[in-house]
Amino acid sequence: MDVNGAVAGGFEPVRDAFVRNFEVLGDRGAAVAVYRDGRKVVDLWGGTKDVDGTEPWEQGTAQIVRSATKGVAAAVLLLLRQRGDLDLDAPVGEYWPEFKAAGKERTRVWHVLAHRAGVPVLDRPLTPAQAADPDLGAEAVAAQAPVWEPGTDHGYHAQTYSWLTGELVRRITGRTVGEWIADEIAGPVGADLWLGLPRSEAARVGRVAQVDPPADPAGTLRTRPKKAVADAYADPASLTRRAFAAITPLPDENDPGYRAAALPASNGIATADGLARFYASLSGELDGGTRLFTPETVELARTERSAGPDRVLVVGTRFGLGYMLHGAASPLLSPTSFGHPGRGGALGFADPDSGIAFGYVTNGFRKSVTADPRAQALVRAVRSAVSAVPA
Repeated sequence: MDVNGAVAGGFEPVRDAFVRNFEVLGDRGAAVAVYRDGRKVVDLWGGTKDVDGTEPWEQGTAQIVRSATKGVAAAVLLLLRQRGDLDLDAPVGEYWPEFKAAGKERTRVWHVLAHRAGVPVLDRPLTPAQAADPDLGAEAVAAQAPVWEPGTDHGYHAQTYSWLTGELVRRITGRTVGEWIADEIAGPVGADLWLGLPRSEAARVGRVAQVDPPADPAGTLRTRPKKAVADAYADPASLTRRAFAAITPLPDENDPGYRAAALPASNGIATADGLARFYASLSGELDGGTRLFTPETVELARTERSAGPDRVLVVGTRFGLGYMLHGAASPLLSPTSFGHPGRGGALGFADPDSGIAFGYVTNGFRKSVTADPRAQALVRAVRSAVSAVPA
């Protein structure tokens, strides 16, 4: 397998793992980027731009990153708090009065970020066209009654996170969350990431699809979900199915209209380098200067706010403020890491203690929700390199 790009000395295990992802784990097109202390040490890409095509993946190829978008959206709210424009302990209804309906008047802003708001489902799911309309999405979430008392438990807000975060940003700033990200994050950081893909960038983005894992007669590569998890996904009445079905039918992720929409839960588009640069700018100084989060905000992001059995994902999860934390469901680099996976593929995170920022994107999605085996193989290789190479 021909792999393009470069790695710094000592990070060769990441190249080896990346090649193995294609040869053994079935990757078709992918890229990985790693920064250490704000300097790029891994920049690799290979395969095809389209999951079902022959055009080669290039250095600037981007892909939809699904829920890895949530980490970018979380940064918007934390930066608004850092600038004094948002109180995380305030009721959501203080900024968005309509949200107080149906027993949600005590929901705090931090409950939204920690997946404790109690509204992971919509009793009346939205079509993809309706979901792309921020007014309709906000109205649907505001009218929804919580399925648990807000703040008392946690469960992954797979789709409703879009309108919860997006409407807060719009009410506070007067801008859409996609506009805010472009102006205040992607632009200053120089990161190729978008929420609401501009027409000018559309040619850079490859086609994606769900792909089956490679044949594994020995049973060494494939892991089966626990029965409780499998049952939850099979049951149309479960919180699991209802949360992911808040948009019904599932959107066509290759549709230009869907990619042009701004859904902070699910449809951000990025290069691997864009994700890694974003996280490098959160946890330290990127390229010797740019830094988005203060040390205090980094601690806010990665301080545990939710832990234990997740009422939607039916496994144990850990969340800070908008970020998954290191744990069995999301094994990042170390217990100090914070970031977010995209269902079945993408991953971005930062580990402030080691100075690592990581981004992986792919055009072939698997059924896994959090710990994709290809991303995890790369994380293990980064861990090995960090242990061997002095900072």
